[in-house]
Amino acid sequence: MKTEMLVELYDVARLMRTRFDRWARTYGMTRAQGVILARLARQPGMTQNEMAGLCEVEPITVGRLVDRLEARGLLERRLDPSDRRIRRLHLLPAAAPILKEIQRYKEELFREITNGLDDATVDLVTEALLKMKTRLTNEAPPRAMAAGE
Repeated sequence: MKTEMLVELYDVARLMRTRFDRWARTYGMTRAQGVILARLARQPGMTQNEMAGLCEVEPITVGRLVDRLEARGLLERRLDPSDRRIRRLHLLPAAAPILKEIQRYKEELFREITNGLDDATVDLVTEALLKMKTRLTNEAPPRAMAAGE
């Protein structure tokens, strides 16, 4: 059944999250904290609200995670130069070794889950997933049914 692919996608994503949770604990972190560090490496200067949207959690949750990362000296909040009400998140040099380990872990996991797949298959799956992601991202909100429909 073709819809079984959705179950498999969900299961693979869940297993990867579980595996990363375990890995993050060896560094005294949570997966959510690792995600924040990785996102900031790609997009420095995000606000907590922007980060919350990307992580699909409430801003208060990101605030607590950022508090812990700030206490560990891994990132800091800086005032926005154009709007002093806004604080932007920036990585500190102490985050670099952890980010390097996150990258190493991602490469190791990629090798493990693609073992036995040729490059053409990996490229095809990647392309298909990107198309699915684009469709879901551009998805119009469900329309309300009119009376009598």
